Amino acid sequence: MRKDVRILLVGEPKVGKTSLIMSLVSEEFPDEVPLRAEEITIPADVTPERVPTHIVDYSEAEQSDEQLYQEISKANVICIVYSVNNKKSIEKVTSHWIPLINDRTDKDSRVPLILVGNKSDLVEHSSMETILPIMNQFSEIETCVECSAKNLKNISELFYYAQKAVLHPTGPLYCPEEKEMKPSCIKALTRIFKISDLDNDGILNDNELNFFQRTCFNMPLAPQALEDVKNVVRRNMTDGVKDNGLTLKGFLFLHTLFIQRGRHETTWTVLRRFGYDDDLELTQEYLFPLLKIPPDCTTELNHNAYLFLQSVFDKHDKDRDCALSPDELKDLFKVFPYMPWGPDVNNTVCTNEQGWITYQGYLSQWTLTTYLDVQRCLEYLGYLGYSIIHEQDSQAAAVTVTRNKRIDLQKKQTQRNVFRCNVLGARGSGKSGFLQAFLGRNLARQRRIREDHKSYYAISTAYVYGQEKYLLLHEVLPDVDFLSEADLACDVVCLVYDISNPRSFEYCAKAYKKYFMDSKTPCMIIAAKSDLHEVRQHYSLSPLDFCRRHKLHPPQPFTCNTADAPSKDIYTKLTTMAMYPHMTQTDLKNSTFWLRASVGATVFAVLGFAMYKALLKQR
Repeated sequence: MRKDVRILLVGEPKVGKTSLIMSLVSEEFPDEVPLRAEEITIPADVTPERVPTHIVDYSEAEQSDEQLYQEISKANVICIVYSVNNKKSIEKVTSHWIPLINDRTDKDSRVPLILVGNKSDLVEHSSMETILPIMNQFSEIETCVECSAKNLKNISELFYYAQKAVLHPTGPLYCPEEKEMKPSCIKALTRIFKISDLDNDGILNDNELNFFQRTCFNMPLAPQALEDVKNVVRRNMTDGVKDNGLTLKGFLFLHTLFIQRGRHETTWTVLRRFGYDDDLELTQEYLFPLLKIPPDCTTELNHNAYLFLQSVFDKHDKDRDCALSPDELKDLFKVFPYMPWGPDVNNTVCTNEQGWITYQGYLSQWTLTTYLDVQRCLEYLGYLGYSIIHEQDSQAAAVTVTRNKRIDLQKKQTQRNVFRCNVLGARGSGKSGFLQAFLGRNLARQRRIREDHKSYYAISTAYVYGQEKYLLLHEVLPDVDFLSEADLACDVVCLVYDISNPRSFEYCAKAYKKYFMDSKTPCMIIAAKSDLHEVRQHYSLSPLDFCRRHKLHPPQPFTCNTADAPSKDIYTKLTTMAMYPHMTQTDLKNSTFWLRASVGATVFAVLGFAMYKALLKQR
């Protein structure tokens, strides 16, 4: 909502503009009226909407046309004052003042107008019969009010209506000619309905209506009030109430009714609570709340955020198959202004046999977005209404900023749950296959991936000592001479070479010696395509001798050319190395160390699967 309101009074000389302002301020009719009142500011605590209000007078005798134009451009609302006993001043409203104002304002964002009939104490009749056709002709006219500066009739109401026209304007919401809400308003309220429909059955039941009411107005509706609301809808339309709940049509009808009855503030309160500005766009403050991230810190979703995302998944997984079909995914993202996930996402996370994103894959993609682009994550959570559903100040409450990695190294333990592994290797060494194998895809499945749907990331879970962690693999483009800081920033490095290509290992050796030999980042060398015939590498040292010289773990044989899903042991090792970077390579070579880590992973995976099946039964 605006932080202040600027009201300008214009009109023909002697219609009482200055008297209206002075009567409001002093609460009595002035004996002497100057040509023009000085600009006054009404403090927020004495206005109905709790917003500071500036009231500006205009005098043709004291001000030039240029000064008038400047005031028009600065005004949030303009009151065109006429005298109810002066026909010429009424005619000037349409022949002079409205055209003048419209010429000085942008057509797409017209300033709201209030028609003010002053000196009602001097006549017995009302000017409304003359004014109503003018109101119907010009949509920018918000309302019209008759008042008297002399006997203080409707003075406070006049300035309240002016303030309301700015803070709760009709223009963005409603088209008076068509007598219906504007498309942008329908779109915003439809998103609000979908967010509030917690079980996604297309109906707001009593619990959902009460949650909505409490969220927007800080109070629930009494049972009888709920029935009264539904009865109003029933009387006016046949499909507004279904199974004793409010449908989208009924929800939109209610807001149309509020607007038609002059209760715009009700609809605006709802819109603003769900993040909308005066142009019915989600505000930058709502979508991108402040989140400070110090250097060497990463961003992760916290427990409450995962619970929220799980509820969103459950809400849209209509067939309960633990995967989102294309239609279910499309339905989930209907509250977004665009489709945020492209076809590459299906090759970044786990999918089922049909290629649909699974529950685990869905959470993995959110984890990846939070880690790589936390601002994008905040934006997405904003579209889903996280702060509203979880009753938080903003979606920044969903994100944990991890402590500096140096502290982890000093304390020899980490609180992080997401670890990044950069995968480097010469072209054709098997990097892409290594990423896809992490998602359970063998070579046969990988060959079905379209080139334009390829992803340079893969993320899934790995288990170390019974703890579930996320491992994020990133395939780095193979230019060993120009690796950026982003290419090098990670928790563990994976150097991949093709055992069947004699020139493949040289890249790994060069990359290690140039970038990682003196760093504290743990490294692992992968002997990829181990199902093929191994050839001698054209390098001064064999891969095994190179690893011995640099005190690295021996090259790890790996292939994705398997009948079933490739083994995940290698990814458990990488995650363990990322979690315990302080451990020496001698420690990592210890077979009992790996055994403890992987046995814990196996036990936890079996238990996790059993728990997940139990959860499904409950669902």
